[in-house]
Amino acid sequence: MASISSLGVGSGLDLNGLLSQLQEAERAKLQPIQQQVQEQEVKISAYGELQSSLSSFQDAASKLSDSSLFQGHNASVTGDAFEAAANSDAATGEYSVTVNDLATAGSLATQRVSDPTAEISSGATDLDLTFEDATLDTTVTIAADSTLEDIRDAVNADSEAAVNASIVNDGEGYRLALMSEDTGQQASITGTNFATVADQATLTDATVAQAGQDASLDVNGIAISSTTNQVEDAIQGVTLNLEQQGSGTLSVARDDDSIREAVTGFVESYNDLKGTAGSLSAFNGEEGEAGALIGDNAVRTIESRLRSDLAAGVSVDGEQSLLSDVGLSMTVDGTLELDEGKLDTALAEDPAAVEAYFAGDETSPGLAGRVTETAEQLTSENGALTTSLDGAENRIDSLNDRYARVEDSIEQTIDRYRTQFSQLDGMVAEMNQTSSYLTQQLSNLGGGQSGGLL
Repeated sequence: MASISSLGVGSGLDLNGLLSQLQEAERAKLQPIQQQVQEQEVKISAYGELQSSLSSFQDAASKLSDSSLFQGHNASVTGDAFEAAANSDAATGEYSVTVNDLATAGSLATQRVSDPTAEISSGATDLDLTFEDATLDTTVTIAADSTLEDIRDAVNADSEAAVNASIVNDGEGYRLALMSEDTGQQASITGTNFATVADQATLTDATVAQAGQDASLDVNGIAISSTTNQVEDAIQGVTLNLEQQGSGTLSVARDDDSIREAVTGFVESYNDLKGTAGSLSAFNGEEGEAGALIGDNAVRTIESRLRSDLAAGVSVDGEQSLLSDVGLSMTVDGTLELDEGKLDTALAEDPAAVEAYFAGDETSPGLAGRVTETAEQLTSENGALTTSLDGAENRIDSLNDRYARVEDSIEQTIDRYRTQFSQLDGMVAEMNQTSSYLTQQLSNLGGGQSGGLL
């Protein structure tokens, strides 16, 4: 079989050019399929954009459906004596707090030695530490021939020692300084047998001890003590972190800023979703272009169901509450609008009703819970958005299969043309050879007759 490059050699005809034209005409059958694949790919991209916007709205709605959002509190403090943090159990109000004393750790400095690197323990022994709270008492094993530095390291290596050890130079010699890990009077170090552990000949001076101290404070005139400077539940739901002696005022209030921020996020994410759906399904008359999802069922379903959720009332204490009751409204273009003043008024007058409207209760999921459920359904395995996305992907698979079949058919057609052209090329070549032969014979015949007559 002649190759495409050798076609026409025998006949002199431009069979290569003709075959190329036929091949181009045949492959034009693939263009509509390619265009349909591209259209489905654009749709898939658009579905992904729509799904992203819906997911963002779902996240915003989930925040509003969490009842803990409405139970949060802020703690504000005047002065530098303490800091404070409030949880959902905090009681709102103002409190006068005076820090009289901070909690301190107990400390003890052993007798003095002249050289911290000299051996002061002749044999293996135990260093006993006793505390005001006997449950903290501990014993640290000291190796033979230990120096003051070795004893320090042994104490710090013992996880049950309940003290931190260091070496201090008091100007006349070196002492092993011990400080309790805990604060408060119960953490006072009451004794040690350091003199027994060390060689008596190396020791000078006496042990120096300082008792641990409990924190002391007044809250609205009520005296309170604490073993630590982190005081919990002296005020319900509030943790006080004592910083220094002094007085200040603590104000505990509901965290309306977080609620307002969550409602604002809900409105903005819904409007973003509305805008995304609109741009994907709109027709641009000026440019004559249609959105990738114009007339799409998934877009219509999403918009319809969410609009229905927002328009429907929520039962609060047996009465129907609407968007307007919490400062929300639906504009003529279908977007949401927030009146922060009305929301603040609703929070001030009946915060429980605002919580019930958005987060619901045992009998109702509330507005935020309802739209969250709707978003979950729309993106579930059988949801409108997932179904449409799967449909587009399936159509691409089908179109790719069709493309392959048509491409195979085109190749078969071109192969058939190539065979026919090769045969034609051979036939014309033979005919040309026959024509040349006959012309030559006739020419020879004519020449012979002419010579005979002369």
